[in-house]
Amino acid sequence: MMGTITIGDAALKAFGLLTRERAPARSGALHRTGAPVLRDSLEAGTFEEVFWTPPGKGETDRLLHVARKTLDAARRLRRDARSGERTLTVVERGIAQLTGSAVRVFEELLTLARLNRGRVYPSYDYLAEATGLGRATVGRALRILEAIGFLVRQRRFNRVKSDGPGPRYVQTSNAYRPLLPGSVRSYLPRWMRPAPLPDDVAQHHADHALETNAMLKTLSCRELAQITVGGPLGKILAKLGETIDRTEREAQIDPQPLTDSINMGNAVLA
Repeated sequence: MMGTITIGDAALKAFGLLTRERAPARSGALHRTGAPVLRDSLEAGTFEEVFWTPPGKGETDRLLHVARKTLDAARRLRRDARSGERTLTVVERGIAQLTGSAVRVFEELLTLARLNRGRVYPSYDYLAEATGLGRATVGRALRILEAIGFLVRQRRFNRVKSDGPGPRYVQTSNAYRPLLPGSVRSYLPRWMRPAPLPDDVAQHHADHALETNAMLKTLSCRELAQITVGGPLGKILAKLGETIDRTEREAQIDPQPLTDSINMGNAVLA
């Protein structure tokens, strides 16, 4: 399910780690080459297989229906705010930003997800032409959808050959993943809300989660990356984890001499 926490979601956290490891220069490029690469971009082809998830049967239709119902709620919230009947919460203020244009852009993203098995990477120009909206309107719509939680957006770049020394990079289209934001569930009709799990099933899931967490704690950083992520990104994280594991092992090798030195020093002082 596109709206369910999966390995892809775990990988999103790993993306932040990789970005921190390769801090951008002041120019915004990953390397000091002056290349027009935006901050937090990832190289195209290195992460998509864990980022994109094929939608389940009827899932894109359900997400679009949720977005339209959320738009109705947004209009009610804006009326409440204008009338001064009550003060909106932080979450409500975010939902109130949803517009018809944003829902139209979301509909196009869902259509691409359904037709391309979750592989969604349109350009702003494509979305503007497909929706009949201006490019600036498309940009605002994407920011609104991302802020509410209807999608995750990952910037991408490509390497390009250059006659000069060192690699060069160019920004390419973003990768998108539609989601069901938890913040909007209370504004949906009761029949659209996910049914609560039976108590025995919920307990089984909780027990399984505890067992899984206990198992994961026994793994090295390298093994953890291989099991939870996998693919090209998993290989990158596994190499990073191997370095961390080696550093920890070296720090733990033969700590006894330091302890003996401390004890000898205490004895001399005594």
